[in-house]
Amino acid sequence: MAAYDQVKEVNEAIRAGENALQSLYRAQEMLDKARTWGIFDIFGGNLITGIMKHSRLQEASRYMEEARRDLSYFQQELRDVQAPGLSSIAGDFLTFADFFFDGFIADILVQSKINEARGQCAEAIRRTQELLTRLRQYQ
Repeated sequence: MAAYDQVKEVNEAIRAGENALQSLYRAQEMLDKARTWGIFDIFGGNLITGIMKHSRLQEASRYMEEARRDLSYFQQELRDVQAPGLSSIAGDFLTFADFFFDGFIADILVQSKINEARGQCAEAIRRTQELLTRLRQYQ
């Protein structure tokens, strides 16, 4: 692969990773808000706190779907990059992403599921940031 093509592929992967990261941040923010409303709901909540919690869960679900699409595109772009030392970490990420896409957010009904989703979102953010750092070395 020509050097120009390689730089182009790396830049495309970086843009895709940055988009995925932004989607993940939005999802994480909504999950944090849902968690807060869930705690209020557990300790003396009322109709309003329940409505707010479920509203935030719906928003989080929407952002998680957006993040899944963005991460899927990031996966595609990563496959186009051929850089030494990147293939093993990219392979680990691709395996992780397959599990991430399994749709865990759809069945969030209780507080423990919110916490599980927050943890998975945080892990996706960490892995995406790590890959972006590695990709930027090839610019």
